[in-house]
Amino acid sequence: MALRTIESLGDLAGKRVIVRCDLNVPLSEGTVTDDGRIRASLPTLNALLHRGAKVIVISHLGRPEGAPDERYSLAPVAQRLSELLGAPVAFSSDTVGPSADDTVDGLESGQVALLENLRFNPGETSKVESERAAFAAQLARYGDSMVSDGFGVVHRKQASVYELAQALPSAAGSLIAGETDVLDRLTESPERPYTVVLGGSKVSDKLGVIAHLLPRVDRLLIGGGMLFTFLKAQGHEVGASLLEEDQLDTVRGYLSEATERGVEIVLPTDVVVAERFAADASWSVQPADAIESGPAGASGLGLDIGPDTARRFAELVASSTTVFWNGPMGVFEFPAFAHGTRAVAEALTQVAGLGVVGGGDSAAAVRALGFGDVDFGHVSTGGGASLEFLEGKKLPGLEVLGWQ
Repeated sequence: MALRTIESLGDLAGKRVIVRCDLNVPLSEGTVTDDGRIRASLPTLNALLHRGAKVIVISHLGRPEGAPDERYSLAPVAQRLSELLGAPVAFSSDTVGPSADDTVDGLESGQVALLENLRFNPGETSKVESERAAFAAQLARYGDSMVSDGFGVVHRKQASVYELAQALPSAAGSLIAGETDVLDRLTESPERPYTVVLGGSKVSDKLGVIAHLLPRVDRLLIGGGMLFTFLKAQGHEVGASLLEEDQLDTVRGYLSEATERGVEIVLPTDVVVAERFAADASWSVQPADAIESGPAGASGLGLDIGPDTARRFAELVASSTTVFWNGPMGVFEFPAFAHGTRAVAEALTQVAGLGVVGGGDSAAAVRALGFGDVDFGHVSTGGGASLEFLEGKKLPGLEVLGWQ
């Protein structure tokens, strides 16, 4: 069954529509430093405004402990959303309460309000269903219908994602519809050759994705901190590099399965090895199968794929028709160790078919390195949600909207 769309909600002129967005954006001294998720919400918000709805936006930000915390206020997000919409956004200083009541009551058709951080209320993330339902009922008082458009949280059974969608007539926004369409293509009907690039720190974070995609892909490129567990599984020494000893047997199983299926697992042939974890650390390029000591004699710490590997990965990515990438190739926050990530990102912009940046750290990396979302076929807004979708898991925030 397909997702319910906004059209299923009927005439929205003059109606109050609650929109669950994912505006969990990074802040620095009260200023939004990466507005990618806010921009991704604009098409749905503008569509509802065009239809004459009164739009009440709700979202979380960060991980407050179920109580108001000024560090996690959505006030700066309201300001940035107002700038991007080109119209005032009314802001409520509470999520449910007197300020929210007045803010919602004051809305006219074609206007937008943003309520304060959902996670200031413990009912949002409660493990107790009745507590989530009670909070959802409070939120539901503000709307005639609800549009779910926060893809980054659809893998969570939380009040604003799951119970609220049951309490009101609900539908998926265009962001969620677009995300599911792209991810469905990656799992059900990818055009070939199909390459998946996985990085990030831990193999354990990617086990489900590897297991689910191995029967579907042509090649799997491994970088980031997780590459060292693969190298160790092949019998190579990895110095002081990140290693998950408890995953070695699992990785050996994947290597064996890939051989049986004819899937090419491409591991780095060279690695950038530093003396310590620091932006100004001395470093050298070493063969991936012979990592020795760092430049100052300390046990070597691999912090990026090497230049030969970066060129090889770039060639394989650019020559593919479908590519999914999740996880940086190195410590991209340090310029000296960002070259591998930049090479993969640059190659992904050249993919003739569908090139997907899998959200989370990958999306943050491409923006930090100066790339725009428009440079890629698709930039996911949900790292964890994207991975769980590609693992074949059922996502409660999608199932409640009709997805099967």
